[in-house]
Amino acid sequence: MRLLGAKSIILSILIFAQGFEYSRTCKCDQQYFCNCSSNHLQHVPKVPANALGLDLSFNQIESININDLSPYSELKTLNLHKNKLRFIHKEAFKSQRNLKVLDLSLNNLKELFSSWFHELKSLQHLNLVGNPYSTLGPASIFPSLVNLRTLQFGSPSLRVVHKNGLDGLTHLEEMTFIGSNLRSYENGSLKAARPIGLVSLSLQNLFQNDPELVSKVLQDVSHPETQLTIKDVTLRTNTSTEPFKEAREGGTKSLSFQNITTSDEAITSLLQFMDGSPLSYIGLTDVHLVGQGWWQKASYTHYENLHTAYIRNLDIQGFFEFSSMIQLGFLLAHLHKVSVINGTVFVIPRETTLLLRKLEYLDLSQNLLSDLTIEPTLFTGLGAYQNLNTLNVSQNILKSLGQMSRLVTNLKRLIYLDLSHNSFVSMPEKCSWPATLRFLNLSSTKLRTMTACLPSTLTFLDLSENDLMVFNQRFPQLTTLILTGNRFMKLPQGKLFPRLHTLLIQRNALRMFNRSSLRRFKNLQYLEAGNNNFVCSCEFVSFFKQDVDRFITLRDGRCNYVCDTPFTLRGDAIESVRLSVFECYMIPAVSMLCSVIIIVLGLIVVTCHKLHVIWYLQMTKAWIQAKRKPAVGRLAKELRYDAFVSYSQHDAEWVEEILVPELESSQPSFALCLHKRDFRPGRWIVDNIIDSIEKSHRTLFVLSEHFVTSEWCRYELDFSHFRIVDEHNDSAVLVLLEQIKKETIPKRFCKLRKIMNSRTYLEWPEEEEKRDEFWSNLRAALQRDECTENAS
Repeated sequence: MRLLGAKSIILSILIFAQGFEYSRTCKCDQQYFCNCSSNHLQHVPKVPANALGLDLSFNQIESININDLSPYSELKTLNLHKNKLRFIHKEAFKSQRNLKVLDLSLNNLKELFSSWFHELKSLQHLNLVGNPYSTLGPASIFPSLVNLRTLQFGSPSLRVVHKNGLDGLTHLEEMTFIGSNLRSYENGSLKAARPIGLVSLSLQNLFQNDPELVSKVLQDVSHPETQLTIKDVTLRTNTSTEPFKEAREGGTKSLSFQNITTSDEAITSLLQFMDGSPLSYIGLTDVHLVGQGWWQKASYTHYENLHTAYIRNLDIQGFFEFSSMIQLGFLLAHLHKVSVINGTVFVIPRETTLLLRKLEYLDLSQNLLSDLTIEPTLFTGLGAYQNLNTLNVSQNILKSLGQMSRLVTNLKRLIYLDLSHNSFVSMPEKCSWPATLRFLNLSSTKLRTMTACLPSTLTFLDLSENDLMVFNQRFPQLTTLILTGNRFMKLPQGKLFPRLHTLLIQRNALRMFNRSSLRRFKNLQYLEAGNNNFVCSCEFVSFFKQDVDRFITLRDGRCNYVCDTPFTLRGDAIESVRLSVFECYMIPAVSMLCSVIIIVLGLIVVTCHKLHVIWYLQMTKAWIQAKRKPAVGRLAKELRYDAFVSYSQHDAEWVEEILVPELESSQPSFALCLHKRDFRPGRWIVDNIIDSIEKSHRTLFVLSEHFVTSEWCRYELDFSHFRIVDEHNDSAVLVLLEQIKKETIPKRFCKLRKIMNSRTYLEWPEEEEKRDEFWSNLRAALQRDECTENAS
C-alpha cells in the first residue's frame, strides 16, 4: 500500500510539472488554438489533446518524431515556421487526418519525402518555402494531397525541378514558386492538370542570367484563367523581358509585378513582346523606375483589352524629369479602371484627362493632390471622365470641401466618392453634388460641424474619426451611417433616417440609449455602439440585458459595452453588472426605509410608554445625580425634618390648616418640610425635592384623587420610592385623605403598592370622635427610633 501511495504522489508531481511547463510555454484560447510561438522550444510541447490549432513558429525544434504529434489527432492547423527542423519521421503526421494547414517554411529540411503526406487527405494549404532542398522530383511528392488548394515551395537552394514533382495536385488553386538560383528545369514541371488560379513566381536574376529557363517556366504556368505575378526581379534590358512572349502565347490576361526595378527600355520592350495579347489587367506594386517615361516606341502596339491598371508604391528616379503621359494615349484610351496609390502624383494635366473617356474607376489615394492641382486633374470638359462612377482621392492634401463638390458636380455617373483623410475642417452651408452620388466617405477629415452641404441622395455615409457632436440633416435614402470616433453624446434622431439599416457609433461619448431612441429608427437592424462612456443606471442596464435584442442586433459584440460610471463599475462589462434593489429603486427604497424607521420608532415609543421606560431612565438619572452629590445631611446624620409632606395643591388647605398646626404645635412637636415654605428660592425644583427628602426622617404622602394626577406629587413619590429601594427602609408614611382605589396608584411603584398591601396606612376619618386616634397613630408613625435620635 505504501508503494502504491508513493507511485501516486510521483505521478501527481509529474502531471503537475507537465501542466506547469504547458502553462508557461503555451496559451490556449476558447477556440482550442494553442499559441506556443517564440518560446525557445526544442521539442513539441504538451497541449490539450482536443487542440484544433498549434502554433510552434519561431522556436528551435530540430526534429519531429513518430509520437510527438500522435496525441493531437484533432489538429486542423500546424505551424512550424522558422524552426531548425532537420528531421521529420516518415510517420510523424500519420495521426493528422484532419489537418488542413501545414507550414514547414524556413527550416533546414534538405529533402522532401512523399511519405510525410500519405495520411494528409484533408490538407488544403502547404508551405515548404525556404528550406535547403536542392531538387524537386523526379518522383511525385504530393500524390496523396488530393484536396490541396495552396502550395508554396522553392528556395534559393533549389537547383533542379523534375517533371513529375507536382503530379497528383488536381485541385490546386494557388501556387507560389521560388527559384532564384534554378539551374535545371524540365518542361511541364509546373504544369498542373488544370489551370491554377493564381501563380506567383520569384525568379530574381534569372530574367537577366537565364531568360531561356524563365521562358520554360512561363510556358507551363501561363493560361487565360491564371493570374500571373512576378516578384523580386530586375528588368532593365530587352533580353530580360523576352520570356514574356510565352505569357502572350499562353493567353495571360492578368499580369502583376511586385518589388521590381525596371527602365524605359524594359517597359517598351515588354509592351512590344506582349503586343496582341489578351492582357486585361496590369499591376505594379513596389516599383522602382529608372527612366523618364519615353515609351513611344511601343505606340504602335495594340492593347484594346487592357481595362485595368493598378500601380502602388511607385518610385520614379528623376521624378521631375518624367515626361507627360500624353504619349501613353495608346494605353490610357482603353482603360476602365486606374489606381495610382502612393505614387507622388500631384496633378493630371487636362490634356491627359481627355484620354480617359472610358474610365469608370479612378483611385488617386495617398498622393500629393492639393486644392490648386485638383482643378486640372478633375477637368471634365470635352467628354473627360464621362463614364466615371468611382473616385478615390483620399489621403491627399485637399482642404476645400466646397471646391470638391463643385468639381464632381459634372461627373454625371459618379456613385462612389472617397474624400477621407484630407483636411477640410469646415463644411460650407450649401454644396452641389451629382444626383447619382450614393456613397460618400468623409472620415478623418477633421470636420467639426455639419451643415446642409451633404447630398440627401446618399445611401452610405461615413463621417467617422471627426469632431462632430450634432447631426441634424435628413437623409431619406440612407441605409448605412458610420459615426465612429466622434463626440456624440446620444444617438442621432431616428426620424432623420427612415431607411437606415446599419448604424456604427463606437468610440463616441454616448451615455446610454433606450427603447424610445431605438424605436425612432423604423428600419434599423444593426448597431455598433461599443467603447462609449456608458452610465450604468438601473434603467439602462436592465434594458441592455433584457430588451435590446428585441430592437436591434449588436454586431460588435456585447463585450465591447462597458460601464464608465459609476466609478465602482468602471471597466465592467454591462452584461456582467448586477445592481441591487436599493440602487435601482432609490426613492421607493428610501421611502420604504423611512416608513419602516418611523413605524419602528412609533412602536418603540409605545413600548416605552407601556413599560414606563422613560420613567426608569428619569429615575436612573436622578439617582445618579443624587449619588454624586455630597451627602451633607444624610451622610452626616443631620436630619433637619421629621417629615417631608408631599401633597397636591388641591389639598393644601387641609395640610396647612389642619395637619401642620396639629403636628408642629403638639408635644413633642414635629418639624415638617413643606415645599411652599421650606424650598430654597431660585433652586431647581427637582434638587429641592431630592434635598428635602434626603434631609427628612420620613416622607408623608397625603393621598387623594388630586395627588395621583399631580405631576409634582408623582416626582416626590418617585424619589421617595427610589429612596425605599436604595436604602431598604420604610420611610414612607401614607395618609389617605379620601378613599381612592389602589389601582389608581401607578403600577410601576411596585414597592409602594406592596407597602399598601402589606402594612397599615392611615385614613382621615370623617367622624370627629375618631380623629384623636388618627393623630396619635400618625405621631407614632412619624416618631424617630432611639438609634436615630441618639445619632442625631
